[in-house]
This record gives sequence, structure tokens and C-alpha cells, in this order.
Amino acid sequence: MSIIFNQIPSPCFVLDEHLLEKNLALIASVKQRAGIDIILAFKGFAMWGVFPLVKKYIQSTTASSLNEALLAVREFGTPAHTYAPVYSDEDFPGILDCSSHITFNSLNQFEKFLPVIQQSGREVSVGLRVNPEYSEVETELYNPCAPGSRLGVLASQLPEKLPEGIDGLHFHALCESKSFDLEKTLQAFENKFSRYFSQIKWVNMGGGHLMTHKDYDVEHLISVLKNFRERTGLEVILEPGSAFAWETGYLVSTVLDVVENYGIKTAILDVSFAAHMPDCLEMPYKPRIMGSYFEPQPGKPTYRMGGNSCLSGDYVGFWSFDKELKPGDRIIFEDMIHYTMVKTTFFNGVNHPSIGTWNENKGFSLLRRFGYDDYKNKLS
Repeated sequence: MSIIFNQIPSPCFVLDEHLLEKNLALIASVKQRAGIDIILAFKGFAMWGVFPLVKKYIQSTTASSLNEALLAVREFGTPAHTYAPVYSDEDFPGILDCSSHITFNSLNQFEKFLPVIQQSGREVSVGLRVNPEYSEVETELYNPCAPGSRLGVLASQLPEKLPEGIDGLHFHALCESKSFDLEKTLQAFENKFSRYFSQIKWVNMGGGHLMTHKDYDVEHLISVLKNFRERTGLEVILEPGSAFAWETGYLVSTVLDVVENYGIKTAILDVSFAAHMPDCLEMPYKPRIMGSYFEPQPGKPTYRMGGNSCLSGDYVGFWSFDKELKPGDRIIFEDMIHYTMVKTTFFNGVNHPSIGTWNENKGFSLLRRFGYDDYKNKLS
């Protein structure tokens, strides 16, 4: 049963469980056929209300903070593969308690915290993030290998033999990328770091593998991964975020007003790009709107979409429609589940979208509604 949008409150993030399960099945198939491990990156998708469904297909997660590591243990039920650019003395004991793997961003941090791990008696696999100095990502904000990057150790900064205690190497250089981007990045990684392969057990190839995109070459990905694993004998880990929730849901919003200035019509919504869809401004990118023309059409009503915060630049545009927009009309943004809920803010105290799911048998389920207490408790 297709989603009946008039049954969903506005504003609301709504995930279609059927679409999520299709993605999960594909990811689990890649994992099995390539003989690797694929784990869920919370930084892209951390909707814990659907973890019971995710766990039917994927058994592990990756965290980038103490809070995410706690979410892994308390809500997903398994310790996390944890990586963060830096660990604090205050947070590290908790991270250690919640992690099966801990990867360090620098040799300084590794040397500082390795004794803590050893003295704890916990069996934790230790990794080091490295920088292959190659990336196909064009937007610098999302490029971990840009010149001067703070992420990962350069090959020139490592000794001939890895320090004792390092079990694996981790690189992350992709962002919603294709298998051919991985292939080229992997070649750069091997050129710089293959001399350490005999000293480690695993390689974590990070995230950005958009294998659930309709144009992604899954067979090529499997071939690349199997070839690397069989050549090196190393365990391989991928930790995508976007791929899990790619095109699985929507942000339902409503037109509250239409204003015009210098011939530009702006539909002001009950959601904010700045607070609820920040990647639209950061990347930037223009999302699809159900029932609209993605590019302006001559002769058709055309609008910019404006958010409800007071930020001047809280808008994205333009889209055309078959009819004039008016207050009360629904605007349904597509593909709004990954990197949305995890990045939302309470800027201006604007109403935070609810969170819900759509099940083809049960219909809509409201998982969370936000209010004043949520805004207040974020402050002091």
C-alpha cells in the first residue's frame, strides 16, 4: 500500500519500512557474496525506532562519539566499531566499554590511549585511520583527503613497521560514491600502505559506498572487494550510512504563506532548510519534491521553497507546479531520511518535525513528537 500522505502530521519525517527492507536485503547480499562485513554508520542513519528491522540483516554498527557508542550498546544491542577524530580523557572509558573496535586518528592518540585499553583487560581490536591522499569527492566540505585534512595519518608519517598493538587500517575517502571511485581509491591506498598488510588483520574502507542507488554497479563492487580480500587475506569492513536509508522516506511539510519580492515567489513552509535539511545548504543540493517539476517550466507557476527560520538564506529553489501554491498545500520532499534527523537542530526554536514510519500493512505509526521540553532541555 502506497503512503497516504494526508494521514501523516506536518511536519514529519516518515520512513517507508518496505523501502528500507529492500535496501537492507541488497546490503546483506553484498556482505554475503563478497565475504566481508558491512556495518551501519550512525552518522548517516540512527533511527533507533527501526533497529529491530535493521538487525535482521546487519549485526554491527559504527560510532563516532560516546553517545553513538552508547546507542549501539543500548538500542542496537552490540558493541560499536568506534572511530572519532579525537578522544577526550572524560569520554574514552565509556567508549572503551561500548566498543569492539576502536580506531585512532593519529599516532599521538594511539600512544596515549593504548595503555588504557591494555590495562582494562577488554578485548578490543585497535585500528589506525590513514589518509590515502586520493579522493574523487569534489565538494571540499565532504572531502576527507583535501590538502591539510585533519583526518588520518599520511604514509610518510608512519615508521617502516607499525607500532605494536595496531590490528587494522581504516580509510574513508568517499561520499555517496560509485564502485569505480572505490576501485581507484583502493589502488591509491594499496600503493601507499600495502607494506603494512602483513602486520594487520583487517581493513576498514569507511563509508560513502552508495550501493543502493539505482545506477550503482553492485557486481563490480563485489568483484573489487573479493579480489582485494583474496589477494591480501585481510578482513574487509565497509560502514556506509546513506546507502541504508537511500530513498526510503520523506519529509512532509506544509505551505504556510506565499510571498513575492522582485518577481520571485517563495512558498514559506513549516520546516527549515537550516534546521532540518542542512545538507541542502552545505553541499548544496536541491531535493526532489513530489508532484513538482525539478527544473522551472516556462508558463507554469514557479516557486522557491523557504524555511520558517529567520536566517535570510534559509531557502532553496526553484520548482514548478501545475497549479498555484496556496497555504495548506502539502510539500513532500523526497529522499529525506539519511543525514537529516542526525543533523537537525532547534535553531530559532522552530517546531522540530515528528518522526514516524509507514508499514504497508499497518499504515502510519508516530514514533516521536517534539515540543517545548525538547527545545528547553537542549539549553540551560
